[in-house]
Amino acid sequence: MLIGVPLETVAGETRVAVTPETAKKLKAQGHTMRVQSGAGIAAAATDEAYAAAGAEITDRAGAFGCELVLKVRAPDADELSLMKPGTALVGMLNPFDKDALARIAAAQLTSFALEAAPRTTRAQSMDVLSSQANVAGYKAVMMAADKYQRLFPMLMTAAGTIKAARIVILGVGVAGLQAIATAKRLGAVIEASDVRPSVKEQVESLGAKFIDVAYETAEEKEAAEGVGGYARPMPQSWLDRQKIEVAKRVAAADIVISTALIPGRAAPVLITEEMVKSMKPGSVIVDMAAPAGGNCPLTEAGKTVVKHGVTLVGETNIPALVAADSSSLYARNVLDFLKLVLTKEATFNVPMDDDIVVACLMTQSGEVKRK
Repeated sequence: MLIGVPLETVAGETRVAVTPETAKKLKAQGHTMRVQSGAGIAAAATDEAYAAAGAEITDRAGAFGCELVLKVRAPDADELSLMKPGTALVGMLNPFDKDALARIAAAQLTSFALEAAPRTTRAQSMDVLSSQANVAGYKAVMMAADKYQRLFPMLMTAAGTIKAARIVILGVGVAGLQAIATAKRLGAVIEASDVRPSVKEQVESLGAKFIDVAYETAEEKEAAEGVGGYARPMPQSWLDRQKIEVAKRVAAADIVISTALIPGRAAPVLITEEMVKSMKPGSVIVDMAAPAGGNCPLTEAGKTVVKHGVTLVGETNIPALVAADSSSLYARNVLDFLKLVLTKEATFNVPMDDDIVVACLMTQSGEVKRK
């Protein structure tokens, strides 16, 4: 099969959907790989490395003109015009962007959004949300360390003792857990909060203290259990009590890293302006929910700003700041998904009895499949 790998053109996007490692594996399976010149440069993958893996280096039209196109981000209108009807498209297409899916359907593409893969054991190896969140959680701590004008660990020196940084992490999914682990390695004192009681053990196993908020009703407890690996919106009564507990910790914190997101929804407000005002001058907030409006209303998407003496980092594509490793993990996710739709005869097939394939299928035969 003819597989194309174009250069990503979304502003700030440095990742690539196929690395020389995965290109070599696809080539060994009998596929012809065509990689747009420069597609992997920002991710430390040169044209020479792709060529050595057996890929053909081509131009933009050549990459989009293949039977199967592998991308990181959804194609824009200009890119769609370069793709032939019937082309298969795999990438992070944002299942909640109905307008974009409609355009892809109108272009007569068979498309798959990898973010829609179910969070099951069988789908773990192709879980792009987890692989990219892992990188983002690590990088968020590095960004905080860069902006924070003090050290993370406690140091006892001849000139005096430096206290360890106090970090509060809001939202303990994949990104939050990685942030805890990274901050712990750097010597910080960490507290973490999440609506799901089941994560308390994970938080404590990584050396952080869990901020407990009691559940007073059956409704609160049921919502806290979440669904499909994601948190659910909590009742206002619980949120009010959580806000009080979190506000106490935020006021004493040097750094806050917020990761709370529910797919397809605006990010919940966890850090109010009053909380920001209560923080010490020089404190740092890394708002990982910035792409969905932010967990703090003072966050400005795509910018780093200072409000009330606190630095707020609103980076909207953190994995792209670690492009080499992000691409490596993403490309392996893509490779594992392709095992479900590529046959031993190097042809494309859509098995409608496969729950992962059906969940990821967004458009087919001019129709949007996701409702």
